Amino acid sequence: MTTTVDNQPADVDPPPPPHEPEKGQAQGQAREQAQEQDAFSQDTLPAPDGATGALLRSLLAPLKGRVAFTAVLLLLQQAAVQAGPLLVAYAIDRGVPAVRANDYGPLIAVAVGYALCSLGGAALQYGFIRSAARVNQDVLLDLRGRIFRHAQALSVDFHERYTSGRLISRSTTDVESLRELLDEGLQELITVILSTAYILALLLWLDLGIGGVAVGSFVLLYLLVRVYQRRAAAVYRKRSTAIAAVIVKFTETLNGIRPVRAFRRERANDAEFHRLNRTHEHTNGDAMLEMARYVVGSRLVANTAVAGMVLWGAYRVADDTLALGVLAAAVLYLRRLYDPIDRLGMFLNSHQSAAASLEKIAGLLAQAPTVPEPAAPRELPALASQHPGRAVEFSGVSFSYRTGGEVLPRFDLTIPAGQTVAVVGSTGAGKSTLAKLLARFYDPTDGRVLLDGTDLRDLAVPELRRGVVMVTQEAFLFSGTVAENIAIGRPEASREDIERAAKAIGAHDFIAALPDGYDTDVRKRGGRISAGQRQLVAFARALLADPAVLILDEATSSLDVPGERAVQRAMDTVLHGRTAVVIAHRLSTVEIADRVLVMADGRVVEDGTPAELTASEGRFARLHRAWRDSLVG
Repeated sequence: MTTTVDNQPADVDPPPPPHEPEKGQAQGQAREQAQEQDAFSQDTLPAPDGATGALLRSLLAPLKGRVAFTAVLLLLQQAAVQAGPLLVAYAIDRGVPAVRANDYGPLIAVAVGYALCSLGGAALQYGFIRSAARVNQDVLLDLRGRIFRHAQALSVDFHERYTSGRLISRSTTDVESLRELLDEGLQELITVILSTAYILALLLWLDLGIGGVAVGSFVLLYLLVRVYQRRAAAVYRKRSTAIAAVIVKFTETLNGIRPVRAFRRERANDAEFHRLNRTHEHTNGDAMLEMARYVVGSRLVANTAVAGMVLWGAYRVADDTLALGVLAAAVLYLRRLYDPIDRLGMFLNSHQSAAASLEKIAGLLAQAPTVPEPAAPRELPALASQHPGRAVEFSGVSFSYRTGGEVLPRFDLTIPAGQTVAVVGSTGAGKSTLAKLLARFYDPTDGRVLLDGTDLRDLAVPELRRGVVMVTQEAFLFSGTVAENIAIGRPEASREDIERAAKAIGAHDFIAALPDGYDTDVRKRGGRISAGQRQLVAFARALLADPAVLILDEATSSLDVPGERAVQRAMDTVLHGRTAVVIAHRLSTVEIADRVLVMADGRVVEDGTPAELTASEGRFARLHRAWRDSLVG
C-alpha cells in the first residue's frame, strides 16, 4: 500500500504544534472568539468605523451624475416656491399703492409671477420626484444584490453561526427601512434643509432683527434634534434586533414544522414567539415615545418663537419702523419655516431606523470569508485519462473550530488517485470534518490539504469545484425541474447527459414515472419527491459533474435497503478510477471501498482493507460483528 497515515492509538497524544502560543495570547484569542460568538448570537455584527458611510457612498458613487441632476431640480423647485411671499410683500407695499394711482401694472406682474412660480415649482417637483425615485430604486437594487452575493461568498462556518432568518431580515426588513428613508424621508429632509436655508436668508435680507430671532430659535431646535438622535439611535438598534429575532423564530418554526408537530412544540413555540413579539412591541413603543418627546419640545420652541416675532413685528409696523408687506412676508415665511418640524421629526424617525439597519448591513458586508480566494490562483495538472481520480494528501493537518476546541489533532494521510476510502467511526469522531476540509468548506488550522500536489488554498473556487464534489446527507434540491437540479454541476449538459447520469445511479425509472418526467417541478426543497428519491437526484447531480474526487458524507442514509443496494451496484461502475471518500454510519456502504479508515477522537486509529480490518480484533472488527449480528436478529 502506497499510503501513509498517522495511525496512533487513541490514548497517545499527537505531537505538539511547532509554535505553541503564549498563555496570554491564547487567553486573548479565546476572549475574542467568545466576543465574536456573542455578537453572532445577539445579531450585533460590528461594523468597522466609517463602514456605514463608506457603504452609502459606494452605493451612490455610480449614480453621482443623476444625484447631481436631482439636486439641481430640487434647488430650482425650492427657489420657485420660496419666491411667493416676496411677491406678496411687493404686492402689498408697491402694488396696492400703485392701484390707488390707477396703475395696475405692478399687481398684474405679481399675479403673473406668482402663477409662473407655481407652475414652474410643480413641474420641477415632478421632475425631482421621478429622478429621485429612479436613483432610490437603483440604490436598493444594488444593495440587495450585494447582500445576496456576499452571503453566498461567505464561508460555511459563518452560515453555521449566523442564522438564515437574520440574513433574510438584512435583505428584507433592513432594506425596507432604507427604502422608506430614500422614498419619503430623504426627500423630506433635503426639502426642509433647502427651504430652511432659503427662508432664513430671505428673513435676514427682509429684516435683520426678525431674521436674527429666527436663527436663534434654530439653535434650540438643533439641540433638541441632537438629543433625539442620540436617544433614538439606541432604541432603533434594539428594534432592528427585535424584528430579526421575530423573523428568525418564525422561519425556524416553519422550516421545522414536522418535528414541531411530532413533539407537540406548538405551545412552547407560541410562548417563545409571544415573548419575542412583546419585545418587538416594547421597542416600537420606546421609539414612538422618543418621537413624541421631540415633537412636543420642537413645537413648543416654534410656537413661542412665532408668537414673539409676530407681536414684535406688529409693534414695529405700528411704530412705522417696519413695512406692512415685509411683516406679511415674514409671517408667511415663519409659517413655512416651522411647519415642516413635524415632518422633520418623521424623517428623523425614518433616519434612525434606516441608520440602525444600514449599520447592521454594513456589519454583515464587513464579514470576510474565512476561506478566501487565492491571490494568484493555480490550475490543476491535466488528468492522465478520461476518468481518473486525483491523489489527495493531508500534510501535517490539524483543525479547530473558531468557537470550540481542537477537533482534529495533527495528522498525515495520503489517498492515491482512484482509491475509494470509507471513513467510519462514532458520532463526533471527526469524519465529516475531514470531508469538509477536503471539500474546502474550511481551511485547516495548521498544515495543508493537497490535490495532486496542489494546495487547495491555491485553487480558485471554480477549479476546485470541478475537481471535488461533495454529496451530503441533506440532499438539498432547489425549486425547479428534476433535470435542472441534476444539471446544477454542469448547466451546459444536454438532456442525454442528464438521463445517462440518472440511469447510471438508478434514478431514471422513478423520474420517468413522475407526472412530467424530467420536467417535473420538485417544488420547495424537493418536497414533491421522497427523501430517498432526493438522495438519488443528488447522486446523479454529482456524477454528471464528473469530479476527479467524490465525497459522500453519509449520503446513503436516506435510502432504504433496496435503494442503497441499487446505488452501491451503480457506484461500483461509476467510481471506477475515481478517487472517493465515503463517510458512512452504515457498514454496508463499506463494501464498495478499497480501504477503510476508522476514526476516534479526531484520529485515524485503524487503516486497512475491509477484509484486513474485519479479520483483526480492532474497533472495526467489533463494529462489523455487531452489524452482522443485527442483520441475523
